[in-house]
Amino acid sequence: MNSFTVAIPETAQGRILTSTGGLYTVETSCGICTCKARGVFRKRRITPYVGDYVKLSEDQVICDILPRKNFILRPPVANLDQIFFVVSSCQPAPNLQLLDSFLAVAAYQDIVSVLVVTKIDLDTAGSLIRLYENAGVDVLAVNYQKPETIAAVASRLHGRVSMMTGNSGVGKSTLLNAIVPSLELPVGEISEKLGRGRHTTRQVQLYPCAGGYLADTPGFSTFEVEQYLRMEKEQIAHCFPEFQKYFGKCRFSDCAHICEKGCAIVEAVKRGEIAKSRHDSYIALYQTAKQRKEWET
Repeated sequence: MNSFTVAIPETAQGRILTSTGGLYTVETSCGICTCKARGVFRKRRITPYVGDYVKLSEDQVICDILPRKNFILRPPVANLDQIFFVVSSCQPAPNLQLLDSFLAVAAYQDIVSVLVVTKIDLDTAGSLIRLYENAGVDVLAVNYQKPETIAAVASRLHGRVSMMTGNSGVGKSTLLNAIVPSLELPVGEISEKLGRGRHTTRQVQLYPCAGGYLADTPGFSTFEVEQYLRMEKEQIAHCFPEFQKYFGKCRFSDCAHICEKGCAIVEAVKRGEIAKSRHDSYIALYQTAKQRKEWET
C-alpha cells in the first residue's frame, strides 16, 4: 500500500490499515501516512492494532488509541464487524470442534460470524449447512457455477470491516479471486498482494475489497488457543445462539449446562433440538475455562 507525507492537523483521527515492524499506515481524512507510535505505549504494554482508530500529532505520531469495540489477539485486528469462517464440504473435511471454538470467540467479542461453505459441487454439505443454520449462524454456500452465490458473499463485505479465515485448502484464494478477479491470487499459496508472502509474515493489513475492508489471515492455526482461554466460563453458554431460548428454564439458577438434572439445555440435546456436536464443543470450552481459573487461583 502506497503512503505519502500529508499535512496532519493537531489530534487528527484516522484508522490503522497496516502494521509492519513498528510502522503503521494510517488512513485519515487528509490522506494516508506512515507513522510510529509514542514510546509510552510500549512502556504501558499497549500495542496499536490494525483497525484501531487513533489520534495523530502534527508530527505524524500516534498519540492516542480510541476505545475498541472488539479485538482479536492473533492476528492483531481491532474493530471488526464480522468474520468469515471458510470451510470446505470435503477435502479437507471441517473440524467442527475447532470451528465451534472460533465461532464462540467471535460471539464473545460481539463480532458477527458468517460461515462460508466451499466445494459444494463435490459435496452438497446439506447436513453441515443445516447444523449451523439451526445453531443461528449465517451460512453462505458457494458454487462457482452460480454467480449469485459469489455475489452473496461480496454483498456482505460492502461497508464493513471483515476478516476471512480458514484452514489451508478450503478455497479462500479461489473465493477471493471470484469476488475480486484483479487480485489474481495463486491458488494454494499465500500472496504478497495481501501482505502475506513468505518474507512478510509480520505484516497485518486491511485492504479495500468489494466496498469494504478485509483482513486476510493464513488459517485457523493463527486464531490461537489463547483467545478462548480468556473466556469466562459463565459467559460461554451465551456464545452459542441456539442455547438462548432455554436460559432461565433450568432447575438450578447456577446450572453449568453440562450434565445437571433439570438442565433445559441438556434436555434439548436429548430431544435433538440442539446438536450434540455443538453441546460437546460447549463442554470442551467450559472445561478449559474452568481449569484455567482453578489454576490461576
